[in-house]
Amino acid sequence: MAQTVKNGDKIRVHYTGTLNSGEMFDSSIKNNRPPLEFTVGAGQMIKGFDKGVVGMAVGETRMLKLPPEEAYGVRRDDMMITVKPSQMPKNYTPTLGDKLMMGPHTVTVAKINEDGSVVLDANHFLAGQELNFEVTLVEIL
Repeated sequence: MAQTVKNGDKIRVHYTGTLNSGEMFDSSIKNNRPPLEFTVGAGQMIKGFDKGVVGMAVGETRMLKLPPEEAYGVRRDDMMITVKPSQMPKNYTPTLGDKLMMGPHTVTVAKINEDGSVVLDANHFLAGQELNFEVTLVEIL
């Protein structure tokens, strides 16, 4: 009987992630990257991806459909942060959709108020989205 993935296994997978619209947001294959390596169940991956590979055999391809709760979570209003103009980088003119670094996190300019304050969205850009992954198990290490 072929070995299958269990929690604690270090594995390598190729994957392609798409939204329900069919838009691809990431792919190890199409972006010419080596297989993604991680330890199953160690919290290195989003919850649904971690659980979705359990039981796979080498060479198997599986489709995973993850609700937001199993992916990057639901969009949260408390992740919308209003900052004063004085708190923005010097010589920076905000534009809707700009991506900025706030510590280790990427935030997006979501709104520019009349008073010059800016609303930053700190939600992950895939928060609130149902995600689809085509995953192929390359190897169990």
